[in-house]
Amino acid sequence: MMRNFNRNIIMERKRKKRSFFKAFFIIIFILALTGGGLFAARKFLAEKKTEKTIYVVSKEVYENVIEVSGTVAAAKEQKLQALSSGTVTAVYVKAGDKVKAGDVILQLDDTDQVYNLAKHDFSMTTTRISGAAREVKLMETERLALLRKVSDRKVTATFDGVIAALDVAVGDSLEAKDNVGTLVNTDYLTAEVEVAETDVPKLVVGQPVDFTFSVYKDRTVKGYVVSWPAIGEVTSRGATVVKAKIRIDEYPPEILPNFSFTGKIQISPPEENVIVSRYAVGYDNGAAFVVLAKTNERRAVTVKNYGKDYVKVLSGLEGGEALIAQSEPPVSGWNRNRSAMPGGAMPGMGGMSGGKMPGSGSGGSSKGSGGVPGGMPRMPGK
Repeated sequence: MMRNFNRNIIMERKRKKRSFFKAFFIIIFILALTGGGLFAARKFLAEKKTEKTIYVVSKEVYENVIEVSGTVAAAKEQKLQALSSGTVTAVYVKAGDKVKAGDVILQLDDTDQVYNLAKHDFSMTTTRISGAAREVKLMETERLALLRKVSDRKVTATFDGVIAALDVAVGDSLEAKDNVGTLVNTDYLTAEVEVAETDVPKLVVGQPVDFTFSVYKDRTVKGYVVSWPAIGEVTSRGATVVKAKIRIDEYPPEILPNFSFTGKIQISPPEENVIVSRYAVGYDNGAAFVVLAKTNERRAVTVKNYGKDYVKVLSGLEGGEALIAQSEPPVSGWNRNRSAMPGGAMPGMGGMSGGKMPGSGSGGSSKGSGGVPGGMPRMPGK
């Protein structure tokens, strides 16, 4: 029994010894990991201190425009309607035919009307011989009414144009004001567009308008402002607008009346700007300067504020240059969250290209080109 007891003591000592070494090695492993992590963090922070934020100078085209949309209409349009009831006795044209003002398009049965006119003319001839002058005068007035009834048995063109549609045949019975087709004149196209009340003071007769049609992609059609009324109207959305009339004199054959479009009324000619983040510009005794990332050359520039985070370069840069940051943007919780996003864009530095510029009003927009859109910062090697 004593021998078994000694054996148990020896086994317990060995177990404790193994547990000690196991704990010792775990502690050493944890210390090694901690040390490696601290070393990596210190190295990362040291590298971060040596990184330079780079900004690229951008070019953009600023457009001072009023954006509009709608559908175009023919220069003139006539609904072909029967002026009285009757049976169609003749149709002289078909869809697609060109007609002149006064041309007869269709004829209704006018037997009764022609008979009444002839009978009246016979009576008026007799009255001229034996009747009083006043009676003759009355009969002349009555004859005009009879002539009108004969004329109302025809549908005629009121202007030069093309028969856009015609749905009638000989023998059809029509009622007064029945529509049988459409006559259009497409020498030019027109449209009415809504202009916000705040933009109405910017309108000028003759202002150029750029039209874009889905059937005429990647190309624009030129037009101009014709007129607008002296009174506004309230839309179903509760907005006050003025309906301006615009016109297109020359257009491709692909575009037809009632085609939809988007357009821009040009308030002033497009302006090309060179812009960059304001953090890329330093100041020495009030004089602005930048440092080129490629050569470390310090260059004097002339700038002016362009929104919250940008400056417009008036001289010294042409666009496309990479510049070393001269200051850092203020850090906030929101800013830290933004900097963690892909690309590291700073507040206000994304979405500049093609969007409305700060302070540009409802019609201002810009299109970026060259370099990084909007002067977005980038890091070396990225």
